Amino acid sequence: MNNATVQDIAKQSRVAARQLASSSTAQRNLALTKMADALEAVKQHVLDINAQEVAIAQQAGQSAAMVKRLTIDEKVFQTMLSRLRKVAQLPDPLNRVLEGHTNPAGLQVFKKSVPLGVIGIIYESRPNVTTDAAAVCIKSGNAVILRGGSEALQTNTLLTKAMIKGVIAADLPQHAIQIIPVAGHETVSELLKMDEYIDVLIPRGGKDLIKRIAEGTRIPVIKHYDGVCHLYIAEDADSAQAVKLAVNSKCQSIQVCNALETLLVDKNCAEQMLPLLHTAFKEKAIELRGCEQTQKLLPDIAPATEEDWYSEYLAPILSVKIVNGIDEAIQHINHYGSGHTDGIVTQSLKMAQQFEQRVDSASVLINASTRLSGGGDYGLGSVVGISTDKLHARGPVGANELTSYKWIAYGNGHLRD
Repeated sequence: MNNATVQDIAKQSRVAARQLASSSTAQRNLALTKMADALEAVKQHVLDINAQEVAIAQQAGQSAAMVKRLTIDEKVFQTMLSRLRKVAQLPDPLNRVLEGHTNPAGLQVFKKSVPLGVIGIIYESRPNVTTDAAAVCIKSGNAVILRGGSEALQTNTLLTKAMIKGVIAADLPQHAIQIIPVAGHETVSELLKMDEYIDVLIPRGGKDLIKRIAEGTRIPVIKHYDGVCHLYIAEDADSAQAVKLAVNSKCQSIQVCNALETLLVDKNCAEQMLPLLHTAFKEKAIELRGCEQTQKLLPDIAPATEEDWYSEYLAPILSVKIVNGIDEAIQHINHYGSGHTDGIVTQSLKMAQQFEQRVDSASVLINASTRLSGGGDYGLGSVVGISTDKLHARGPVGANELTSYKWIAYGNGHLRD
């Protein structure tokens, strides 16, 4: 591993993290801008190396969804650069006074935001995670250790080397961003043992990967297992809007965690809505699987099983259920959902408020596509993932979510009585 062990990398990251914690806002923002500039300078090399890795994945028979996640084209590359520059423009998440007071004896007490320290990111397929993770970690004053999948090893290594040049150009420590430059499960196993140096792990990938990481380490893990996302079309929903929202939620990018997997349609509008939805999804080559009531209205679709209601398809399949009002819709979502992203289409403010208060999910959308529940549309620039945990972060994990806090007290010789 270039003569550096996983433990060496972890130790170096701990030293870098302590330097980053006292870096200035201007310094970190300059680093992000320089990182983008350094990446732009190697763009063609990145595209060429990535094309080679994509070809290898295709020859190996990898799925179309996996190949798409792996691919960096001109548009994806420009988005990666744009996110780095947008993160640089966001407010500094560090050194914010979260609360404070002066006690009766004159002791000034306050709570201030600080970095978490060293973040380990373990991920599959998506090279854009390399730049997103580095952006969010540098912005929040954290050192980052990247461990991507073997299928994108050369692309990720090239991206990381370029970003390290940007960090150094801003006079930040070169070990603020590191990558484990070899493939193999052994390196992941070693990384999971580094609780002395790593403060948080964030796995990005399939359920099996996330489960293995969470169960195999003593390091705290920010995670999400599934994105079983729902959209409930209430009886008063505008039909044209409802169809557009359902189609966009499912079809804009089928293989992502906030894509729609189950559509709930109120029984009082089902007779009108379902044929419209059926036509729209048929045009997009989406297979519908319906409950018994749905099948009566759409007799040519497949039956939905109990397993379907729990399924994150990440594929052109959508389960459809007719529900008897908002209470049943909410009960279904809270029972079968994964707490990721769920939405409602309604013209009633009262119904919208009832839905968002009772649905236990990290993101709840009112008359908006589930595909909007991410960093960019929430104004976070870049994120390192979407968490369905409730501790420490929930929903999109951006720079603010990669901070903790410390208590500080200013006195003048104050003593405890």
